[in-house]
Formats: sequence, C-alpha cells, structure tokens
Amino acid sequence: MKWLLVFWGGPVMLLTGWYSLSYYDMSFGIFMLTREAHDLVFRLYGHVLGIPPESIPPLVARAMVLDTIVLFGLVALRKHRQITSWYRARFGGAKSQSTDVSRLPRDANLSSAP
Repeated sequence: MKWLLVFWGGPVMLLTGWYSLSYYDMSFGIFMLTREAHDLVFRLYGHVLGIPPESIPPLVARAMVLDTIVLFGLVALRKHRQITSWYRARFGGAKSQSTDVSRLPRDANLSSAP
C-alpha cells in the first residue's frame, strides 16, 4: 500500500501542485511555476493534440478521477476478503446482538415479579 501511494499519489500531487501554483502565478522565482509557463505548456499540448488549450485541464482532471476509481477498484478486488471480514466484524455484530435479545424467554414479564 505504501508503494501505491508513492507511485500513484506522488505524480497526482506533483501535477496538482504544479497546476495550482502556476495557475495562480505563485512562482517563488521558478520559471516553471509562472503563469507564462502554464500558458505555454497548455498551448503546446493543445497544438500537438489539435484541441483548444482551455479544454485540456478538465480532460486531465477527468482522467485523474477515472484512474483513481480504477486503481482503488483493483485494490478492492485484490483485498476483498479483508474488506469483507472487516465489514462483517464492524456491521455484522449488530445483527448477532439482536438475535441474543430474541432468545430471552417470552413468559417473563413484570406481573410475575416478586
């Protein structure tokens, strides 16, 4: 799981951080974080792909969301036994308590109390 976070979360955080800092022109003296570099990168990608540069960020965001869903779906498939046992331990215990209550004798009531 540690390597999953490194190889998936690292690039996602790097891309999101670069996009956020360059979009708001928080360069800290680094050219790649300027708004000019931001516009240049998206103009270049737009020219190569043949689409308007303004349409690229939403496409990238959707791709990141889809990749995240697929990745965590694969992790869930791989660890489905552990997830199922955790779920049963967490939420299955409430059903067993209700069955214990149903085992109480029905004849006992307050009128038979001393």
